[in-house]
Amino acid sequence: MLGVLAGAGWLVLPVMTAEARDPVPAAPFGPTASAAAPRQDGTSATDLALPLAAGAAALALAGYGCVRRTRRTHSRTTPGSGPAPRPATGPADAERQARAALRLADDCVRTSREELSFVWDRFGELRTEPFGRALRTAETELAAAFALWRRYEDGVPGEADALLRAPAGVTGRCAEAGRRLDAEAAALDRLRGFAADGPETDGDRGGDGDGDGSASAEGGVGAALEVAERRFRDLTARAGTARSTLAALRRSYPPSATAYVTGYAEQATDRLVFATARLNAARRAADTGDSREAVRQLRAGEGAVAQAGVLVAGVERLAARLAEAAGLLPAALAGAEAERAAAERDPGRHTSPGAERTLAAVRAELDGGAYDPLDVLRRITRASGRDAGTGAGVLDTAALLVARASVAAAEEFVAVHRGAVGAPARARLAQAVRELDAGHAGRADTAAGEARELAGRDVRAHGTAYADGDPAGTAGAVLAGILLAESADDGVPPAYGGPRTRSRHHP
Repeated sequence: MLGVLAGAGWLVLPVMTAEARDPVPAAPFGPTASAAAPRQDGTSATDLALPLAAGAAALALAGYGCVRRTRRTHSRTTPGSGPAPRPATGPADAERQARAALRLADDCVRTSREELSFVWDRFGELRTEPFGRALRTAETELAAAFALWRRYEDGVPGEADALLRAPAGVTGRCAEAGRRLDAEAAALDRLRGFAADGPETDGDRGGDGDGDGSASAEGGVGAALEVAERRFRDLTARAGTARSTLAALRRSYPPSATAYVTGYAEQATDRLVFATARLNAARRAADTGDSREAVRQLRAGEGAVAQAGVLVAGVERLAARLAEAAGLLPAALAGAEAERAAAERDPGRHTSPGAERTLAAVRAELDGGAYDPLDVLRRITRASGRDAGTGAGVLDTAALLVARASVAAAEEFVAVHRGAVGAPARARLAQAVRELDAGHAGRADTAAGEARELAGRDVRAHGTAYADGDPAGTAGAVLAGILLAESADDGVPPAYGGPRTRSRHHP
């Protein structure tokens, strides 16, 4: 651009100075004056050739540089970095970038939390505090980004200027969350014994540790394998119990009560089968001295074990909450009927429209046989107009129980299908968590239901992950987010870190 401006100025300069007066006073007429050279009024073609050539060369160089930058951006192969995001050129482009940033940051936070749980099992809370602190900071930034995105979607009146800047703010907060995780990724690898210089000793971070820090690099992978295999064995036993528990729940309750955990036991078994293959491969690679391959296989196995834990815990949690809801139902129904009677005596007291019909239908359902205790509690609390779950009354307790069950169900589904779930479902889930923390149980329940529905649509659009031609379970691992991409070498397992470092364990 400087070359173009210089060339243009060179061309214009003769025109600008053509009519300018001679700054030197004219000499008196005489022989000296008559001997002066005649003045040229025009500009020759020779004078124009050099600036034209300079301008053309500058334009050619600028075009070549632009083409090279574009090609380099789209062909970048640095692990974990991906193509650099181009600047937003309009509102639609800014929204697209914000949605992509939310999804990526949410994936980074979830993966980091999963890996950190294995590190905590081995080293304890004290030595993992720096990584936990970075994760909490990233979670805070991500929660703020989701809240800002929700306000942008709602279009809060009176904040037009702020809403125009909201997508950029969302992207910036997500970038900060990733940066905090990226900053600790190398130190975490050193602590685990994955780095080239081996694991840290107890004195490297000042913690009292458990003595594992003095192991060799191979010992670091071996100790991590022991932690993963111990959790794997525990989950194998729990998965069998969960299958029996789910069968008992289906005999006691209608299909709607267990619908959202249908297939959880089978999916947990699939994750454990995948983990078996990966953990065995990690041990073989460690035995042959291929530490890089051992770490890659270990991380894939850890991801599968973590998700099997989510699925098994989902069945266990549902059984506990159904039993708790069934025990709470008589008191909740009596409380709702007492409130309705009080509302009839006091016309100014608020009550939900159709409360009497709802409670009558609930009584009939309870007398009729099998019923879904959580759904019945939901209808009772809504009929009573209970949105808050912060009180000590039975209806507040019931509303809080229903909201927690809904949020947990949505969280489990997103966690084990995050390879397909998009930003809208994640944003609704984040809203449900905010409402639950604020004590708005009814709104949390509604937002969690929306999140679960949106996530289900995303998974159905993605397609089945359990094809007959995928005996290794790679497609299911990609859908679950255990592997970042399906490829000939079965993809890359994500690790603790942000967008720049999370795929550092590539082949």
